[in-house]
Order: sequence, then C-alpha cells, then structure tokens
Amino acid sequence: MPTLRRRRPSSPAEFGDNGHMPAKPPFEFQPTLRGELVELRPLRRDDFEALYAVASDPLIWEQHPASDRYKEDVFQEFFRKALESGGAFVASDRRDGKVIGSSRFHGYDIATSEVEIGWTFLARSHWGGAYNGEMKELMLRHAFRFVDRVVFLVGPQNLRSQKAVEKIGGVRKGSRLNAEGRDSVLFEITASAFAEKLGQTAS
Repeated sequence: MPTLRRRRPSSPAEFGDNGHMPAKPPFEFQPTLRGELVELRPLRRDDFEALYAVASDPLIWEQHPASDRYKEDVFQEFFRKALESGGAFVASDRRDGKVIGSSRFHGYDIATSEVEIGWTFLARSHWGGAYNGEMKELMLRHAFRFVDRVVFLVGPQNLRSQKAVEKIGGVRKGSRLNAEGRDSVLFEITASAFAEKLGQTAS
C-alpha cells in the first residue's frame, strides 16, 4: 500500500530513450493511502453511520454552498453520489481508527493531464492543518503519478476552505463551474510546484 515517504528526484533511468518521461498509466481512483496521522481507504456502503456522525455537525458546513448537508436526508444523497463516483475515500485517524472525514478524486482528464480533489470534510476535532495537510499530501503524491495538474473547486463564500487550499500550495486561477453547476473558485497545484515544495520541506 502507498505510504507517505519523501520521493527522490527523477533519475535518468526513469526517462525513455528519447529523454522524455514515459506515458503515465490510467488513473487509479481508490488506492489505500497511509500517512503518520491519517489513513485513506475506499468508501464503503457500511461507512454511512460513522461518516454521518462526523457530517452531522452543522458548523462543518456553515460556509459551504450546501450548508444543509448536516441533515441526514441531504447527507444520504451526498453519500450515495460519493459511492457511485468510484473515487471517494473515508479518512480515519491512525491513532485509534476512528472515522474523521472524507475526500474524493473526480474529473480525471487524460487530454489535459488533470484531476480534481474535492468534497473534503473533516471532523472539527481534527481541524487546524496537520490532518488536512497530510491527507492532501497523500492524495497529491498519488495523483502526480498519473497527472501533471490537480485542481480544487471551492465555493466563493467558503473562505475557510479557500485558505486551507492555499495553505497546501494551491494557486488561484480564476473560476469554473463545479460538478453541480455552481460557480467556484479554481485553484491548481502542478506536479513541478509540488515537487519543489517537497524539496524545500526536506531541505
């Protein structure tokens, strides 16, 4: 299973005979990813109760465009779509195995070498940066095995999530409609920028 390790710079042996990186494989949407704090695994149908116990906190959604997602019937629809997406994860705290949130890969585009990370939420007990930062680093490390660009679409009023994306290196690039057709602030992280940030962290 993939774990959170610092990756060495690319060596000449990783390039093809023509000096270019070999073609990336098709995107793997639901690996199991483990860090020091967080484990991400594919969402299952029997995760509903544990995940709704987190999502039922209204304060998690107060700045989100779907501010009523704490209601059980609304969250049931969100959960159904997450299962159907084939790219959703449940996040658990590695200290005790307790479910603490969820995130998702979506919208893989082989032509633009892009995938979206979104639909992320965490229990308020795990706010503050460390858990979200590791969760996103795990997902970014995985994503950049397959794509050159990761995007995040955040509601214009969701300032808390915008700051969280900027904190992990997201760069504002304008706006775009999200999967629900809502206008959203577009952030991106490129593979090269992510590698540079990791290099600075390791040095």
